[in-house]
Amino acid sequence: MPTLLWFRRDLRLHDLPALLDAASADNEVLACYVLDPRLKASSGQRRLKYLYDALRDLDESLDGRLYVTRGRPDQRIPKLVKAIGASSVHVSGDFTPFGRRRDDAVREALGDVPLEESGSPYLVSPGRITKGDGSPYKVFTPFYGSWRKHGWRSPASSGPKSATWIDPDDIPGAVEIPDLDVELELPAGERAAKRQWRSFVQKHLDGYAENRNRPDLPATSRMSAHLKFGTIHPRTMAADLGHSADAQAYLRELAFRDFYAAVLDQWPDSVWWNWNKSFDKIEVDDDEDARSLFDAWKHGRTGFPIVDAGMRQLAQTGFMHNRVRMIVASFLVKDLHLPWQWGARWFLDQLVDGDMANNQHGWQWAAGCGTDAAPYFRVFNPTTQGEKFDPDGEYVHRWVPEVDDDDYPDPIVDHKAERAEALRRYGEIT
Repeated sequence: MPTLLWFRRDLRLHDLPALLDAASADNEVLACYVLDPRLKASSGQRRLKYLYDALRDLDESLDGRLYVTRGRPDQRIPKLVKAIGASSVHVSGDFTPFGRRRDDAVREALGDVPLEESGSPYLVSPGRITKGDGSPYKVFTPFYGSWRKHGWRSPASSGPKSATWIDPDDIPGAVEIPDLDVELELPAGERAAKRQWRSFVQKHLDGYAENRNRPDLPATSRMSAHLKFGTIHPRTMAADLGHSADAQAYLRELAFRDFYAAVLDQWPDSVWWNWNKSFDKIEVDDDEDARSLFDAWKHGRTGFPIVDAGMRQLAQTGFMHNRVRMIVASFLVKDLHLPWQWGARWFLDQLVDGDMANNQHGWQWAAGCGTDAAPYFRVFNPTTQGEKFDPDGEYVHRWVPEVDDDDYPDPIVDHKAERAEALRRYGEIT
């Protein structure tokens, strides 16, 4: 009988367990994607551009047999099932709060037709790694130890020829894949993801542990957007990592991705609320002056070169180096005393790789209110951070070419004074 393969955060054909399950017993398979208007409303333009380009790449790999429709999945998926007489719907598991609610609604709408989950976007799915008593980990280091011992499967041996694909031409309700007049500096899709990963392993994996904090060097993999949309699975990447210090340093970053997904799965309200509830009492600024400071931060006009470079890189490319993300986040919450949610929302609007678990809990780390949070008394000095990680000023000059000119703004705050004020505020809730 026909089956339906519903793509979401897994826009690829290789290493896709859901594809193998959909095609089992020689089933014919309809490949589909639903353009959910709720996701469009919460995504920035560059992230949508990546999505649409990745869908085009997937459609090409399927020889034009990707069925794309628009609407609420709990309405569109049951209609597709009825249209082709599908016996089951196959997906990769989605562990975000939104994804769980969406899938529960689809299950209910499908009635007796099963929605079958196979795998997830992670090396180890949320909920698999727990303490001995079954409770979730709240600290990364012990999670990491258990994560390594647990291990993960080898890449699934799927590909374009793993299924007999149903031609969707006669199925009503299809729409064209949209396009946006937005530039991406990073090519999208499975083929681009594979090329990017091979290039990183060959050219930059050696030295990664030492150089990954240097925004002035091409030392990072730039795989975050590909992982966000599942155009490559981390299993595929992990299979190429050996036991060198550099390879293990990279693997640890993949473990952090799994950890934050597990935390969000266990505490879904932490997507917008403090994981550590004691921080609900912290004093934050929310007035006209605060909005003015926030505007200066967003547009890279703070007078702190490393902060401005990061914010301009974000605005112009939809990407920011991870070390710089930490610096600009610390500046927002501890120098400007603004709510971390303001920064998190702006990042989600701008980032191509905007991932709810990574983004929200990265911000909570900086604000001190999340798991494994930076101690409240740790306040990044943006000047010394710039000197340490951009020692020749190459990164700053790339994004803030007027940094040495008279028209470059003076610092909008006194870091020493605001550090003391941040410590006062944090001290009141500890």
